[in-house]
Amino acid sequence: MTKEHTTRHVSEEEAMEVAEASREKEWHRPSFMKELFLGNFRLDLVHPYAVESPTRPEFLAFVDAFQEILLEQSDPVEIDATGEYPPQLIESFRKLGVFGMKIPVEYGGLGFSQAEYQTIMELISTWDGNLSALISAHQSIGVPQPLKLFGSKELKEKYLPRCAQGEISAFALTENDVGSDPARLSTTAVLSEDGQYWVLNGTKLWCTNGTLADLLVVMARNPENNRISAFVVETAWEGVKIEHRCHFMGLKALANAVISFTDVKVPVGNLIGKEGRGLKIALTTLNDGRLSIPNGSVGAMKVCLKICREWSSERVQWGKPVGYHEAITHKIADMAATTFAMESIAKLTTWMADEGNFDIRLEAAAAKEWNTERAWEIIDDTMQIRGGRGYETERSLAARGEEPIGVERIMRDYRINRIFEGSSEIMHLFMAREAVDKHLEVAGDLIDPKKNATEKTAALLQSAAFYGTWYPTRWLGWGQWPRYSEFGRLSGHLRFVERSSRRLARQVFHGMMAHQARLQNKQAFLFRLVDIANNLFAMAASVSRAQAMKQQRLPEAASAERLADLFCCNARRKVRDLFRDLWRNDDSFKYSVGRGVLDKQYLWLEELLEGLHGEKAQTVGPRRLEAKEEPALAG
Repeated sequence: MTKEHTTRHVSEEEAMEVAEASREKEWHRPSFMKELFLGNFRLDLVHPYAVESPTRPEFLAFVDAFQEILLEQSDPVEIDATGEYPPQLIESFRKLGVFGMKIPVEYGGLGFSQAEYQTIMELISTWDGNLSALISAHQSIGVPQPLKLFGSKELKEKYLPRCAQGEISAFALTENDVGSDPARLSTTAVLSEDGQYWVLNGTKLWCTNGTLADLLVVMARNPENNRISAFVVETAWEGVKIEHRCHFMGLKALANAVISFTDVKVPVGNLIGKEGRGLKIALTTLNDGRLSIPNGSVGAMKVCLKICREWSSERVQWGKPVGYHEAITHKIADMAATTFAMESIAKLTTWMADEGNFDIRLEAAAAKEWNTERAWEIIDDTMQIRGGRGYETERSLAARGEEPIGVERIMRDYRINRIFEGSSEIMHLFMAREAVDKHLEVAGDLIDPKKNATEKTAALLQSAAFYGTWYPTRWLGWGQWPRYSEFGRLSGHLRFVERSSRRLARQVFHGMMAHQARLQNKQAFLFRLVDIANNLFAMAASVSRAQAMKQQRLPEAASAERLADLFCCNARRKVRDLFRDLWRNDDSFKYSVGRGVLDKQYLWLEELLEGLHGEKAQTVGPRRLEAKEEPALAG
C-alpha cells in the first residue's frame, strides 16, 4: 500500500520561478537560432553542410545485423495486435548491443556517434514505432544519457555497464497533477538522519519502459528546501511497485507504467549531479535526447512517401493514375519537398550535437516541434491518398487479398510524437522564452511591475545604450541581389531568410514594448514568432544541404535542388502570412469566446448530450468503467 500524497498547490508566480530556475541561462557556445531571433542570419553556422552518412565498418556491420534481426524476429503487425514485445527479440537486441549504442566503449557500450545512433533511430522508425519508443526511451532519456553527462565516476562505473548489457531503463518525472509544470512535484526525497540514504515517496505516471525497466531516473523534491533532484533508482528495491500498465491509442506494446515509491531507500551516491539540479539535468539531457524523434519522423515519412508514390502510380481513376490528377500531384510534391526539409533539419542538428561546439537547445526543440508537426500533416495526406484502404487495418486488407499496408497503424503510432518529450505547445513556449532572453536581460527591469523608480531609471539608461545601436541595424542590412549569388537558383531564398531574420528581431522587440509584462500570456503572438523562426531554420538547412550536394557533384544534387526550391517557395508564403497575422488577427476575440465556453455561456450547444451523457449516464450508462484488476507486476 502506498502512502497518500496530496497535490502540491503553487501560485503562478512560484511556478514561473521554478521554470526560470531550471533554464540554462548562459550561452557559452554559438547557436544559429539564438542569433536568428536577434536578427543575425549566421549562415556560417549551418554552411557548409555535412552530407556524409556514417561509414565506419563496425557501424555498417551493426546495421546489417540489426536489420536481419528485425526481419527475422519481429512482425510489426503482430506486435501491434498482441501489445507485447517478443522476448526473443529483446534478448537479441541485448546480445547485439542495441541498448548500449550511445554508451562509451570503456563502459561496455558501442560508443556510437550521434549521427550513427540517429541513423538507427531513423531506420527503426521505418519498421515499428513500438520498437523505436523502447530504444529511444532507454538511451535518450533513461539512465545512460544523464549519467554520461552528469553522473559521478562511481555512478558511471556502477550502472553504465549494466545498461550496455541490456538492463532497460526509464525516466520518471510526470505525475497525476504534474506534467510540464514541475513546481507542483509531489514525489519527495528526504535525507535520512544518518545521511546515508534519500527516502523516496510518491507516484509517477507514464514511465515509458516502466514495466520492463531495471533502472529508473526519478525526479523528486526535497520538502525542506523545495529543491528538485535526479536519482538512479533500481526497480528491484523494496518499496518500488508497478501499480498499473497504461494502454494507448497507438504504440500498443509500449511498456508504460504507473510506478509508486514507498519509503524507498536510495543511497546518497545515486544522486545524479548535485542536489537541486534535477530539472537542469533533465532539460540538458533532452537537448540531445529529443533528437531521436525528429530523426525517427524522417524515417516514417519516407515510408509514407513510398506508399503514396506507389499507390498513386498504380491506382487509376477517370482514365489515368490518381497521381497524375493535380490535387494528388500537388500533395505528393509537397510531401517530398517537406520530407527533404525535415531530413535537412534533423541531420544538421545531429551534426551540431556531434561537433560539440554548438549550443543546440533551440535547434533541438525546433527540430522536434517542426518535424513532428510536418510529419502529422504528411501522415494525414497519406491517409487521404490511400482513401478507404488507408483507414482499413493491415489484417483486414490481407484477409481479402490486398497488400497489407498499415497507414492506420502509422497514424495511431505516430500521433504521440507531437506530445512525447515536450509537446508542441511546450516547445513553442520554451523557444519563445529564449527568443526574448536578450531583451529581458537588457530591458526586463523596465517592464517589471515589481521594480521601483530607481531600478526602472537604471534599466532605461541601459536599454537606451543597447537599443540605440541594435534597433537601427535591424532595419539596415543588405538582403538583395547579388548577395548569396553563389547559391544559384536558391540564392533568393537565402536573401529572404536574411531579410526575414531582421524583421523577426524587430517584431520580437515590438512585442516586448507593446505587451510588456503581459507578453508571457500572449501565446498566439509568441507561437507565430517561433513558427517564423522554425520555417527560416528549415529553409536555411534545406538550401545549405542542397548546395553541399551540388558542390560534391552527387547524382541526386539536381533533384535535391528542386525539392529545396519548392519547399522554400511554400515556406516563404507561410512566413509572410505569419508576419501579417502578428498584428492583424482575432486573438482577443477568440480568447473572450473561449473564456465564455469555460464560463458556461454556450451550454446550449451541448443540450443534445444530456440524455446519454448527463449525470444519470455517468452512474448507470455504458460510459461508466470499473477499474479491472490486472495481474500483479513486481517492482
